Amino acid sequence: SFKMQALGCGCVGQAVLSRGVHGGPMTVSVGFAMAVTIAVYVSGGVSGGHINPAVSLAMCVTGRLKWTKLPIYILAQLLGAFVGAAAVFGIYYNAFMEYSDGKLEVTGPNATAQIFATYPAPYLSLVNGFVDQVMSTAVLLLAIFAIFDTKNNSIPKGLEPIAVGLLIIVLTCSLGMNSGCAMNPARDLGPRLFTAIAGWGMEVFTAGNNWWWVPIVAPLLGGVLGAMIYVIFIEIHHSDPQSGEENEAHAKYELTNM
Repeated sequence: SFKMQALGCGCVGQAVLSRGVHGGPMTVSVGFAMAVTIAVYVSGGVSGGHINPAVSLAMCVTGRLKWTKLPIYILAQLLGAFVGAAAVFGIYYNAFMEYSDGKLEVTGPNATAQIFATYPAPYLSLVNGFVDQVMSTAVLLLAIFAIFDTKNNSIPKGLEPIAVGLLIIVLTCSLGMNSGCAMNPARDLGPRLFTAIAGWGMEVFTAGNNWWWVPIVAPLLGGVLGAMIYVIFIEIHHSDPQSGEENEAHAKYELTNM
């Protein structure tokens, strides 16, 4: 989570603090996606590279992760995201001070809180935003389950994180306009807690009609929904490899006899 947050929020920070000179929507989309890819490569061998409580919860619900490990995973993900946000603030501290004359603002033309956590567009209602996060995270988990399903059109071993990165790019390009496409409770809450402490204040929790809880609850729900959809409609319908081999052998035998 630290790696993802430091590199991902660094992309957003570079774009915002340079007022678009050193980045924009595409650099943020591609950069954040590659940050996720690198994070999965770094942690994949040790923890599976979840870096997302929504992924960890979906793994528990589908029997891929022990429930006793869930609190530890979520705590580590939150801590990593918090420290990653602190690293971005430290690296760009002088830029933050110059950007808004030393003021750390949540809303307005010089707002910088959105570098760290997601905030809704002015037109977005809480209901629409909730549905947005449920759908985007459901698509995320459905696709992740497909990517790592060796019985499906399997990806060459070691290239799965790149496929996840491409998935993040298409999600942010297609579903990111409403609220930044968080899809990750730790990636949103950890940095939001950091901004509350670092000088932005409690407005980070009240902004956007008390938006803060939506990117926590909705991704957890959407992640489980997406995982269950994949399991029910795809995974359980895979043919048994052994029976497939038997059928193939039987077919060869009959062909030989003919």
